[in-house]
Amino acid sequence: MTIIKVEINQQKNLISVYNNGKGIPVQIHKEHNIYIPELIFGNLLTSSNYNDSIKKITGGRNGFGAKLTNIFSRKFIIETVDTKNKKKYIQTFLKNMSEKLEPEITAINKDEEDDYTKITFEPDLKKFKMKDLEDDIVSLLKKRVYDSAGTTSHKISVYLNGKKIQIKSFKEYTEMYLNNKLFNNQIEYPKLFENPHSRWELMVTMADSQFQQVSFVNGISTTRGGTHVQHVIEQITQKIIEQISIKN
Repeated sequence: MTIIKVEINQQKNLISVYNNGKGIPVQIHKEHNIYIPELIFGNLLTSSNYNDSIKKITGGRNGFGAKLTNIFSRKFIIETVDTKNKKKYIQTFLKNMSEKLEPEITAINKDEEDDYTKITFEPDLKKFKMKDLEDDIVSLLKKRVYDSAGTTSHKISVYLNGKKIQIKSFKEYTEMYLNNKLFNNQIEYPKLFENPHSRWELMVTMADSQFQQVSFVNGISTTRGGTHVQHVIEQITQKIIEQISIKN
């Protein structure tokens, strides 16, 4: 995958998410006897990645969130290109996944089409007690797109409403949170960036009044922190205490 595109149309109440990673196989599933894209997005109890005892580098439940999106949408459209089978697949679900239209499957020229998957949905706003896509929700969705730009590989370009987000690294992403000076603009603060492991990236700086953290695990925002944050903080505070003890 090299591209992620998110479109949020507040006026039309439409959201779409696109990526050009490998397309979903457009073929009948041997066990369930339906097309695999429909199985993934339109059938319950077919998600995976539930074993939390094994080490993972991805988050989520591989289809769980997508099905919930379908259930909470008035309209939900799957679109995928599978160059291996030389097919393009489009299917529409309506009324909170209670109705499904027959998939449109067309042959493609492998040399002219690239693999991709795109999901377009119209949230059922009544389920969320909303009359329209409110500004706060849209802001939260936009933040999530920026999060994706900051936590995915620098080789992946992320677009929001047709405009490329100019963040190429997690370090650049962290800079968006940081002002130039602290304590009423009197002190230039230190910013310490570390990449101690291929799976860890850290930015540490001073806070104005109390401890704050912004963290992600496997691309998922962990707003409440967790053991991964404590793992870092305890090491830092231990070293600071040692230095203070030496000097005082």
